[in-house]
Amino acid sequence: MPKITITLGLVALLFACKNEPKKEAGSAVSDEMAKTESEWIYLFDGTSLDGWRAYNGENLPPGWTIVDSTLTFDTELGLEQDYEGGKDIIYGAEEFDNFELYLEWKLPEGGNSGIFYHVKEGYDAPPVVAPEYQLIDDENYARIHDLTEYNLSLGYTDKPEELKPLQQTGADYAMHPAPPNKVLHPVGEWNSSKIVFTPERVEHWLNGQMLFSFVPWDEAWTTQKNSDKWKTSPDYGKYKSGYIALQDHASPIWFKNIKIRKL
Repeated sequence: MPKITITLGLVALLFACKNEPKKEAGSAVSDEMAKTESEWIYLFDGTSLDGWRAYNGENLPPGWTIVDSTLTFDTELGLEQDYEGGKDIIYGAEEFDNFELYLEWKLPEGGNSGIFYHVKEGYDAPPVVAPEYQLIDDENYARIHDLTEYNLSLGYTDKPEELKPLQQTGADYAMHPAPPNKVLHPVGEWNSSKIVFTPERVEHWLNGQMLFSFVPWDEAWTTQKNSDKWKTSPDYGKYKSGYIALQDHASPIWFKNIKIRKL
């Protein structure tokens, strides 16, 4: 009888020890996930536009509003050849240097917008100073808008009526093209984008896929900067911190879940 009692006791003890580490490991994973989640700063959470204002302005420009928990630029689609802009907005509550930025967005047919970082004020518009993650209707934009004059001004003499790779969704505009095999959801459907920036490496992501990476300010970056659209913009991309901005390009646009994590 005592032998049976001892054996059952050992079995119970071994079973308890075997299961204890699993509980501790699970708690550690949960704690790490909670810690990571707590690092995110919501720039727009669907309820408030606190912190947002016009570029070079004090208030939010007309057209930017919240509709159904979505940051919306409510405007009529304008044509590329008539585009004047002027209603870009920034998250002006804080500047960021190294970060991971995530957001979700959708465009209408023929739509166009962009995400800027390291934005500084005092210029005519964010593009001349800040890198842009391009958002555009790759499929229909060139059919609706006349790009010929604009592309010829950049030296694109071969099929200037076409939307070029450096101008398509996910591109580091006029700097680094997105690959042709990217996953881009049709107009009217939500897409997700992510930008990761450190001085050693910049990453562009679209719908969970990393499109490309590059090293900012290295020789290749400088060569590309001086060979295309930004060769006459001496301050383009030079700042190592700045605001996050969203572009008015005479197009309706919808954003949600805009959040950033400092690195």
